[in-house]
Amino acid sequence: MTEPTTFSIGMVLFPNFTHLDLAGPFEVFGRIPQARVVAVGADLGLVTSDTGLHVVPDLTFSGAPPFDLICVPGGPGVNPMLEDEAFLRFLRIQGERAAYVTSVCTGSLLLGAAGLLRGYRASTHWMSMDLLALFGAIPVRERVVIDRNRITGGGVTAGIDFGLVVAAQLAGEEVAQRIQLMLEYDPAPPFDAGSPLRAAPGVVAAVREQGASYLDARRVIAARAALRMPG
Repeated sequence: MTEPTTFSIGMVLFPNFTHLDLAGPFEVFGRIPQARVVAVGADLGLVTSDTGLHVVPDLTFSGAPPFDLICVPGGPGVNPMLEDEAFLRFLRIQGERAAYVTSVCTGSLLLGAAGLLRGYRASTHWMSMDLLALFGAIPVRERVVIDRNRITGGGVTAGIDFGLVVAAQLAGEEVAQRIQLMLEYDPAPPFDAGSPLRAAPGVVAAVREQGASYLDARRVIAARAALRMPG
């Protein structure tokens, strides 16, 4: 009897990533029939998220096979990774072979720096949306954006929506709906403050101020990274 074909999914790790960018889609991907999901990092040591969660990679960048789908999270740690040539080379090699090249939140900036979003519509976290154009991407302020085999999610919590969209692409809408129901994903947030378009001006200003230091640095780093993009 022939074994069912496994669809391989590689979730990329780097220091100071936002763990929900990874955990949201991982929770969905792990429930897709015949999908095998692994975390991959520079080495097999603990990788710590921006809020202190420790994750151990299953594979290293050098030991990873070509994945059918590559998924890159975002987070404050994006900044140094924008200029990490070994990291970007790994994304580039995987992206050239993968059936799907994907990201959540500011992970799309890393895809962009690797030269994988030039000419593609893409989303990211609202505070970094303007940086996508530096990498030749077309910024789109949507929860999930599909452009050919590129699928990008917006900020952090969009990772669950993103995961369900990917599940529908791979296994059909009914399977995706079953996963959604199993997770009881039926959001009813206590406040209407999840978008800068609806949050109170004072809240928006406070969040901008909170992220100002790494965002100012990110703009400088992204501009440099854009100059080194592969042609």
